[in-house]
Amino acid sequence: MGAGKTTVGRALSKRLGWQFEDLDERIERREQKSVAEIFQVQGEYGFRRAERAALMESLEELKSGTAKILALGGGAFVNEKNRALIEESNVLTLFLDAGPEESWRRCAAQREKDGTERPLLKTGDTFRALYHLRRPHYLKAAYRQQTSRRSVDEIVEEIIQTARTALGRSKTRKSD
Repeated sequence: MGAGKTTVGRALSKRLGWQFEDLDERIERREQKSVAEIFQVQGEYGFRRAERAALMESLEELKSGTAKILALGGGAFVNEKNRALIEESNVLTLFLDAGPEESWRRCAAQREKDGTERPLLKTGDTFRALYHLRRPHYLKAAYRQQTSRRSVDEIVEEIIQTARTALGRSKTRKSD
């Protein structure tokens, strides 16, 4: 939460001419409820079940050749089964890291600005604890991109360079 997944993802997809999808938005369309409503009615377990189904759909689309940037919610990559599905799909994974203080500040500002309700966003202390609990899982992504105190354009450019390097490495490995 608050790392810049949606903002950076949209800018990156625009720059590349790819589609952008926020997995939470797909979940909301599938379930015809907001994420907050799903948590309220079905609990976190119900949300995670819906999240997994939506992830599987998105990954199938990627397998069919759809060029897409997919932003996962904060808990999706923590789930071992989800991470295995992602790894099997052979897609580039990137952890956008703003750090707990910056992420908390961004989420709190967004809540004040537009009333965005995040079910797992309670207090600064619980937010930081959740960040530190999840971070080891996030670090299992292929790449990590620092987003704190950086412009969206800078971040997008670095991601493109990282992807070019990664693609170059994978082409070299395939020809060996």
